[in-house]
Amino acid sequence: MVGNKPKPTALKRLEGNPGGRKLNDLEPIPEGDLCEVPDWFNEDQAKVWRYAIANMPAGVLKRIDYSILTIWVTAECMHREALLKVGASSMVVKTKDNNAIQNPYLSIANRQAQIMLKAASELGFSPSARPKLQIEPGSYGNSKYIDPLDEFVDDAD
Repeated sequence: MVGNKPKPTALKRLEGNPGGRKLNDLEPIPEGDLCEVPDWFNEDQAKVWRYAIANMPAGVLKRIDYSILTIWVTAECMHREALLKVGASSMVVKTKDNNAIQNPYLSIANRQAQIMLKAASELGFSPSARPKLQIEPGSYGNSKYIDPLDEFVDDAD
């Protein structure tokens, strides 16, 4: 297929259909919200999974998105681990023969970053996608959004 990937109708609706094109009313609608942490995840992965679910607008992630979110979560955890190992040593390391080479963990971190960005694009996690989303006023993710500046604004205006 040539051109840009088609955007799911649900995302077009969340964005307010900015192109104004006819929406596909026959597109299959996945069922069941995604929430359960995979039982094979370790503690760090489970924490990242719960973070993603809690910070995504309610109803966007469905059970069918399980694999993509799993890819994003595992890549995020491996990316963090590799960066911690790079930070503990250096971006350049010496071989047995005293030759300078790029730290192998840097390659791992860079590859995991690519995987994260690709999965984030599929899931609508990118910062450039956020301004396009429209959610109900007063709600954010799976909980009510409270603007931290509200305490400084006088509602009597």
